[in-house]
Amino acid sequence: MSFALSVRTAALPAAVLAALALPAAPAHAAAVSVTATVETAPVSHSGDAADDPAIWVHPTDPAKSVVVATDKKGALEVYDMTGARIQRITGDYGNNVDLRGNIVVSADDEAADGNGAMHIYRIDPATRRLTWLKDVPTEVTAHGICLYTSPASGKLYAFPNSTSGRVEQWELAVNGDAVTATSVRLWDAGSAVEGCYADETTGKLYLGEEDVGVWVYGAEPTAGTSRTKLDSTGSGGHITADTEGITAAGNRIYVSSQGSNDFTVYDRTTRAYLGRFSVSNGTAADDCEDTDGIDATAANLGPAFPQGVFICQDGSNGAPGTSGNQNFKFVPLQRITAQFG
Repeated sequence: MSFALSVRTAALPAAVLAALALPAAPAHAAAVSVTATVETAPVSHSGDAADDPAIWVHPTDPAKSVVVATDKKGALEVYDMTGARIQRITGDYGNNVDLRGNIVVSADDEAADGNGAMHIYRIDPATRRLTWLKDVPTEVTAHGICLYTSPASGKLYAFPNSTSGRVEQWELAVNGDAVTATSVRLWDAGSAVEGCYADETTGKLYLGEEDVGVWVYGAEPTAGTSRTKLDSTGSGGHITADTEGITAAGNRIYVSSQGSNDFTVYDRTTRAYLGRFSVSNGTAADDCEDTDGIDATAANLGPAFPQGVFICQDGSNGAPGTSGNQNFKFVPLQRITAQFG
């Protein structure tokens, strides 16, 4: 709706003129600052190599939980909760990784077939090590990925997506070491996408269009392609491109606002924007900058993280003025929730 307002400005006092002026677009509020207590061993490749973490919660001993993370130049890494590497799987060029239960899937757009592939693994609770099960070629040159267990059917789904903007939904059935994969939905989200999060509590898929913002779709295979926007880049939005990692824990959603070196926070139920935080230099670990992937959980992960953890990829690892191979930082989740409820 538009309308015209005609006034004789010379006859109006300055206070009235000020009241008639349209408000300026709000600037981003300053980020609150938190620090990490743990950082992982650096990935083995230099340059832009580390990308995305996924948290696996041990079913009987929370302190034995692990973080599976990508070195997209040629390895999948497994770290314990002290940040020590306990496994490296070479030959996996996965850009993103996600997991549900004991199933881990990486999205590898460097796969030899040219279309990218999902590498599917199982994690053994006794050893905390991954075993490869199957490679599944995709139609979208898989770059980003997130997993979803349907609360309606109990079926496991994967959402590989691409820098072309294409998104695919696969049903994965794992029986022992046998994997059956069936493509059930394929659509175009627009421009380059990568970060995504599928939320079992709401049945929604959050998809990051890097230069645009975060879209909300239905996560069930019958949901179609209708969508709403969580938040956007540019004027009126709170994200500074690129829109990167997306995750949720407790009653909060978190998004990596890569261009501003911080993270936006939303209410998981209402999707209202609540503010932003940065991970700054601390005594135990340096900051997270230029972050790609993130993950979080509110689950107990043992004495070091009894109320959960937030994990961010650090695109510029090292103390100020230095730089080393990239790695991942672990922040006790309560340091963040204390700021946002």
